[in-house]
Formats: sequence, structure tokens, C-alpha cells
Amino acid sequence: MSFTQHRERLYETLAENTLVIAYAGIPIHTNEDDYYDFAVNSQYFYLTGLERENTAFLAYKSAEKTREFLFIEEPDPKSERWTGKMPTMEEVRMISGIEDVRYTDDLEDTIGSVMGSLRVEQAYFDMYRCQMNDLPDYNLVMAQRFSHVYPHVILKDLHTACVPLREQKDAQEVESIRKALDITRQGLEFVMKNLKPGMMEYQVQADFEYACRRLGAKRQAFPTIAGSGINGCMMHYETNHCEVRDGSLILLDLGVKYENYCSDITRTYPANGKFSPRQRQIYELVLKANEAVAAAAKPGLTTKDLNDVASRVLGEGLVALGLIQDVSEVNKYYMHSVSHPIGIDVHDISLKGDVLAPGWVISNEPGLYIDEEEIGIRIEDDLLITENGCEVLSKDIIKDPDEIEAFMA
Repeated sequence: MSFTQHRERLYETLAENTLVIAYAGIPIHTNEDDYYDFAVNSQYFYLTGLERENTAFLAYKSAEKTREFLFIEEPDPKSERWTGKMPTMEEVRMISGIEDVRYTDDLEDTIGSVMGSLRVEQAYFDMYRCQMNDLPDYNLVMAQRFSHVYPHVILKDLHTACVPLREQKDAQEVESIRKALDITRQGLEFVMKNLKPGMMEYQVQADFEYACRRLGAKRQAFPTIAGSGINGCMMHYETNHCEVRDGSLILLDLGVKYENYCSDITRTYPANGKFSPRQRQIYELVLKANEAVAAAAKPGLTTKDLNDVASRVLGEGLVALGLIQDVSEVNKYYMHSVSHPIGIDVHDISLKGDVLAPGWVISNEPGLYIDEEEIGIRIEDDLLITENGCEVLSKDIIKDPDEIEAFMA
């Protein structure tokens, strides 16, 4: 499926006399003249396939047809001398499938022309906000500006409109995730070849990210977690500043983006290449839960259903080990849920409680975190929901403890 088809799926859900405006975003300053790495707005990318800042997409749906416009920066030799080549109209037409390409300076005039000559009853902007304290996203700022100028137009959320579309991946999207996972596999194999006691966690992180960049991943899907010992018991430990001690485990939660689609994998390795009997005991319990979730995953279930499977297996195992008295106490050592959608964003958008359907890509990440023993173990795979079950997309990333020890030997 192409980006043209992504847009057509969106248009099918929209009422007549509707405007859609999506911005890629702008570079954000850190200090002085430096910038944070640019990350394109996810809805904009889903609809256009473009990752260039200072670009925008506009569409107007009437009873007769839907008109599309794409706006890019006009190539400027002086700017290109400093920061590199800018995309041309021909290049963005080829990527996006949008024929009417204009320069960004024409955007406001085009909006004004549409508003002045056509009937616009509602306008879609990406108005997603994660937390109350977040600064407004550029798309939200522009939505508020539009609403101030055209207060009679009803604003609707493009983020929410794209949720059911982005949940079910097409073949092209799945292929990008497969490539991201293959790069992740090779990155982790490079880590295992070089891992040894005495390294710093950030050196393990550097090994993974170096290998992945060499293999064609332009960026990480999220900040790499490399938690050894007690640090592996922290869900989102990103400091990575401690020494990896002999006899400890290191939990690696990581992934890359390929063609702007994410992988999300967790593996846990023994620093010296050999699990202790106790580490293996806990590891095999987590692996059992991981395999049970993969065996259960199918259309019609929810991620809550899958978490119930993981909790039951982990709880029964912890009771057998004498760590808890009843399965209801499983949250003492298992504090998170087992699954989330994966796609353009590592925690991809979904409607809470949605039922799994073919084409969903989700994580499968049971874990146990025993602070008193400094044992933190999580095993995470990426699953593609199929017609009758699921495919473990990350099946080639080894997780069997015997295979891990053999590889590290």
C-alpha cells in the first residue's frame, strides 16, 4: 500500500466539506544556534511519506472530489551550501503521490483561497497532547491559530482520525518493521560478541548503536536502555552510566527506525556469558510467559487478554518458586503490561480496549524484577497479528538461554 492509499483510507472516513491540514513540524532550538534532532509528525508522515521539516499537507474533500496540496521549502543555493540539498518538487511528488506541489510561502494564501471560495464546515489538525504540562506541539499551535482566524469552523483531531488506519499495517509497513528488526538482530549479535564484565553500560549501548548505524538505521526508535544488575529492575532506565559487573545480568531494551518504522526488542544477557542457576530459573519463567503470549495472540483478543495470560504464567511460577503466596501478588515482581502497538511510533497509537485484528503489530514483553536479588529480566518480541494467530517477527533474535550461552562462548 502506498501513501496515496493511506490518504484515500482517511478520506473515506471524512464528511464532505472537510479540510485537512498537517504540518511536518519545525526544528526546535536547544541553546543558541543548535537544534534538537528533528522528528517528523507521525500523522504527516503516514499521509505523505515525507520527513522534511518546514513542509505541510493540505486536502479539501467536497461532494465531487478531494483536492490535495503539498507545500515544501523552495530550494535555496545559499541554504544548501550550509545544510545540504533540499528536496525538489519532482522528488516529493514521487514519494508522496501528490501532484499539486507548491512552496511553503504559498500555504497561507492557499488556505485563504479555500476558505474564501469553498464551503468548509470542519478542519482536521493533529491536536494530540501526551500530558497537561507538555509544551504545545507545532500542529496544535497552528490549529489554535486557524481557529482564531476562522472561529466558525469546527476543529477535529487528525490524530484520532488516523488511529484505526494506523493500527492495521499494510505489507509495505510490515516490511519496514521486518528490516528494522533484522538490523536490531545484527546489532544485538555485535553486542553479544563484545560483552564482558568491566564494560560500562554506555559502552554496551555504543556497540549496539554503532552496529545499527553501520547497517543503515538512521536513528534509534527510542533511547537505548542498558541496565545491568539492579538497574535492570528499573522499567525505563536510560542513564547507562554504571559498570557491568561479573556475575550480573544486563537488560537491553532497544530498537531502531527503518524507513521511519520502529522495532522494539528486549533481551537479557549474562555479562560473563553464563547464567547462574538462579538467573536461569527466573529467565526460563519469563521465557515461558513470552511463549504463552505468542501462542495465545490472535484476532478478537485485546492486549488486556494477553496481559492476563502473562500474569497467570508469571504468577504461578512465582508461587512455585516461593516468592509469592498467591498469583494475585504477581505485581510485586511484574509491574507493567505485556503489550502495546508498534509502528511509526514505538508506542504506536491505538484506542484503549481495541480488539486485535490482522495487520496489528504489537510487543510481547513479560518481565520479572527481583530487587533483593538484583535480577531484572525482560524478554520482548514483536508480533504481527495474522488471520488465525500471530507471526513472531523477531523470531531470529535468539532468546533461548542455551543459544545465548553458546553464541557468547
